Amino acid sequence: MANRLVRAVEDSLAFFSIFLLAAVLLFEAVARKAFNTGIRDSGVYVEHLVLVATFIAGAVTSREKKHLALATGLFLPRSLKAFAGTVTAVLSAALTLAFGLSALSFAWNAFVPTDKVGFLPKRLVVLIMAAGFLAMSVRFITGLEKKRARFAAAAAAVVLGLFLGFGPLVQLLTRGGAVSLPALTSVEELLRPALTGAAGPLIVVLVGAAFLGLPIFVVLGGIAFLLFAKAGQPLEIIPNQAYAVLTGNAIPAIPLFAAVGFFLSESKAGERLVRFFQAVFGWFPGGLTVMAVIVCAFFTTFTGASGVTILALGGLLAVILEKAGYPKRFTVGLLTASGSIGLLFPPSLPVIIYGVTAQTSIKDMFVGGLVPGMFLVVSVMAYGILYSWKRGMPRHALRVREAVTALGESFWELLLPLIVFGLYFGGIASLQESAAAALLYVWVVETFVKKDLKIRDLPRIFLRSLPIIGGVLIILAMANGLSYYIIDAQIPQKLSAWVAATISSKYVFLLILNLALLVVGSFMDIYSAILVVVPLIIPLGNIFGIHPVHLGIIFLANLELGYLTPPVGMNLYLASYRFNEPIHRVYRDVLIFLALGLAAVLLITYVPLLTTALL
Repeated sequence: MANRLVRAVEDSLAFFSIFLLAAVLLFEAVARKAFNTGIRDSGVYVEHLVLVATFIAGAVTSREKKHLALATGLFLPRSLKAFAGTVTAVLSAALTLAFGLSALSFAWNAFVPTDKVGFLPKRLVVLIMAAGFLAMSVRFITGLEKKRARFAAAAAAVVLGLFLGFGPLVQLLTRGGAVSLPALTSVEELLRPALTGAAGPLIVVLVGAAFLGLPIFVVLGGIAFLLFAKAGQPLEIIPNQAYAVLTGNAIPAIPLFAAVGFFLSESKAGERLVRFFQAVFGWFPGGLTVMAVIVCAFFTTFTGASGVTILALGGLLAVILEKAGYPKRFTVGLLTASGSIGLLFPPSLPVIIYGVTAQTSIKDMFVGGLVPGMFLVVSVMAYGILYSWKRGMPRHALRVREAVTALGESFWELLLPLIVFGLYFGGIASLQESAAAALLYVWVVETFVKKDLKIRDLPRIFLRSLPIIGGVLIILAMANGLSYYIIDAQIPQKLSAWVAATISSKYVFLLILNLALLVVGSFMDIYSAILVVVPLIIPLGNIFGIHPVHLGIIFLANLELGYLTPPVGMNLYLASYRFNEPIHRVYRDVLIFLALGLAAVLLITYVPLLTTALL
């Protein structure tokens, strides 16, 4: 009963935080345009609603066991799965407990009582970080399948978590002289050298545990936490950097566009778009493959390279292609490759995050990504057409009436990217306001125009999107701490000096950069890679005079390809799950598309005009 009540409260808070986020942004946009006014301090409300949504969604994601991790953990031998699950649960619970203690100290000491969010003390609002981390810590232990293992795992997690987070706990209790606890201070002084000495080995343990399925946010946050501990710096830097990135200007667009993607996938929008593009392109060789690529690109622009496209549309598209006579090997390869093919088009979440991290104009990034994005899409289409023509795949005559009917059915969905494009690039609304408008539009279309959804489905679909929202935003929050350490330790400057002394050719540098990013993309999700790697490559790009937008498109194109790169490209594992294919066969099926993508990325890299021509 208590568990059910907690779930209900958690789900309600998550729903209302995202709902209010969209409502405030919409009201602000309308009031500004219609009445030349707005909501007082609306920016503060929006920033802190994102913070609240992130940590509630993170707790829900832990509850549902859906935090992003290296997919290698899914394919461990059965004999190792229980052991790996216990190890990752203990490490996750211990580190999130330590994060929670540092967040408590940060919330209480970084803000004064007069700091307000509306009528609420900002200190109280920011405590949601600590509550979210502590809820995650509990969930990692209660999520263990074997109940007998939970007590021992909880004891180990508490001991390790208190060891790691003892410094922030003492700071919380003693800072400002409010409480004098010399015994605790003495214990902390004794533990500090032990933590400094243990930091290096624990980092190695975290990296190893990543391959057992340790959530990526725990790996990145834990490494940052231990590096700061080893350097003797305040551990409150971790929640401070989480707070800084989550209250950034463009971040509210991320949960809203993610929700748009889920409204599309939960309705019959995908089926309508498939019928339209099938009717339009099915008359020429490879028309069905063109249809599949375009529909996947459309969905990926709103969902990011999160795998939602493969999971939501993979089954439908696979049936259509296989019924038309395409071999399963080709079908699996095409749909796996198309699962991240729209990554460079507006309003792609990775482009937004890159722009925020690199402090590059998001509008310029979207404009610069149009031609390279089209080039990547066309390269896959061209192979599909050539393959179909050589194999003599069946096609049907162009039926204009059928195409017009299908256009009428899918017209409202086809308008969606144009509306976002017009609002944002037309200067009518900010990026986050455009996201809120897109969410309202897709809800109205799918609920009242197409009637695929009902009003009562609104909370359910928001809740379905929470694991993606929580998974992505919590990674951003924790990766920002590691990014801060990298910059603070002057690693970009040292790397720049080494590269300048070692590599003289811009073209050699670009080739090495491509190879390095492919490796990064195969092991890291795109969101954490942006925050961790981008601070390293921006100074290098400056050394060789690479245009900032061109560097960003090179980065994103490589990371898009990384989703297909063995051994642990995320889309490979999602495709294995969705199409019921052994992972080694998926590796084989996707090879030709990986080679095509690599050729396209090299062309994008060495022909900067593809990126800069429209700027």
